[in-house]
Amino acid sequence: MTQAPRIACIDDDPNVLEAILDVLHASGFVAEGFSSAEDFLTSGLPGRTSCLITDVKLGGMSGLQLQHSLAESGLGIPTIVISAFADDILTEAYGAGAVCVLSKPVLMDCLLICIRNALNRAGGEEKI
Repeated sequence: MTQAPRIACIDDDPNVLEAILDVLHASGFVAEGFSSAEDFLTSGLPGRTSCLITDVKLGGMSGLQLQHSLAESGLGIPTIVISAFADDILTEAYGAGAVCVLSKPVLMDCLLICIRNALNRAGGEEKI
């Protein structure tokens, strides 16, 4: 029996985090939320996470710093970056391996498409 993919979402705005988690749960995903990159890193979940959704601007470590840190440690988790300033971070986010970069407010249909693409990438399939 295969285990359901686990999605981690990091956003320091509790309203945004709750809205994303509600959509993920309603869509049948196993999802956990964190208010900081540090909380995610110490949760024991990074090695069991199939897809990561992270805001860029967080208290402490930024979402982009987290993305670099995970890649350096060998955990190439397919990552979706969200930001109110998405245009400003496109090059860096994609350069660090982001699957998608989405502007806030996040359109949930777009987020779900990005998640499916990220999960396909994690499974070794390329989706065009």
